[in-house]
Amino acid sequence: MARQLLKLRHVPEDERAEICELLETHDIAFYETSAGNWGISLPALWLVHDEQYEQARALLDSYSEERFKRARSEYEALKQAGKARTFMDIARENPFRVMLYLAIVFVLAYFSIAPFVAIM
Repeated sequence: MARQLLKLRHVPEDERAEICELLETHDIAFYETSAGNWGISLPALWLVHDEQYEQARALLDSYSEERFKRARSEYEALKQAGKARTFMDIARENPFRVMLYLAIVFVLAYFSIAPFVAIM
């Protein structure tokens, strides 16, 4: 019976492709389900043979660890070069959105705290 290996919702396309390539390289039979036309179905990778789950899970865990280390080192390199995106970069790119989000945070904080403090 088929067994779900990985849910693909919010998984970047490059990561999905690398995982599929990894499974194919190790001769693990799998298939992929999409989110469907309306995006309400479950996009996932499924193993055809249930007995390959442990091997696939171990491969996926090691891949995830390696991808994390690679992404972290890329971020650190950008940070060392002074090219990593900061909050100020985002604020410069779209100041209206940042001000709107900050206003929403302050309004929510005000209405959350106001009943307990005599601010009104």
